Amino acid sequence: MKRVLSLVVLMLIFSNCVEKKKQEPADASEEIATDSVQVEEKRTIEPITMKIDGSYFKATGTEPFWGIKLFNDKIELQTMEDTISVPPSEAIKAQDANIKMFRTVTEAAQMDVIISHKECTNAMSGEVFPYTVTVSYKNTGSGETTVYEGCGSYITDYRLHDIWVLEEMKGVSISKDDFDGRDVPNMEVNINNNRFSGFSGCNRMTGSLFYEQDILRFTQIASTRMACPNMDKESEFLSNLQASTQYKVENNRLYLSNGSEEKLLVFKKID
Repeated sequence: MKRVLSLVVLMLIFSNCVEKKKQEPADASEEIATDSVQVEEKRTIEPITMKIDGSYFKATGTEPFWGIKLFNDKIELQTMEDTISVPPSEAIKAQDANIKMFRTVTEAAQMDVIISHKECTNAMSGEVFPYTVTVSYKNTGSGETTVYEGCGSYITDYRLHDIWVLEEMKGVSISKDDFDGRDVPNMEVNINNNRFSGFSGCNRMTGSLFYEQDILRFTQIASTRMACPNMDKESEFLSNLQASTQYKVENNRLYLSNGSEEKLLVFKKID
């Protein structure tokens, strides 16, 4: 009799353990099954790794070592002997738009900064930059001109470094209904490597940023090839993203436009 009772107790304990194991996957699945929009909102942007000092273009060179920074309110040339600061000037552009020259003449000095959109390799570090830079400087009244050559790059606006969700397209508010209940397009912009990635309404997308002062273009856009119902809105979104050339950031929003059309796309920043 005792042996029978022991077997019954063991069977009850075993059955309770089985029930607990059956419940555990159900609880785990409840934790995983969260709303997709909430998941997007919880994404964290990578910290900015570059030093932000207000300049929008930087260049350096060797033999001798030198560096130059372009600000909205000044041009600053640093050499081994001195730091020279002159007022800014409007860019003089060549017809092919691949060369810009900034010429500043003051009572004390004359400086020409020529920026060519031509790949340049730093002779010491081997780092490749997208622009070749030549700086000519001389003191007023002196016939001697010092020429510096090196490599440079534009500093992408740090305010773009964030996660953005589409709010308007060509002046019309956007919602999930426009994408058959799917999430609206959104993207994460990373200025550390001038890349962006995100969701275009049906597919995942990624690409590069082309940035110069007051110019922003989304280039080399690649996406997955999933098929979804009503993909017209996604096509329209991607077309407008590729067509944008100018931007504005204010009131926690990113406004993209081009020369002929304003507010092609309006994004809202995710906090």
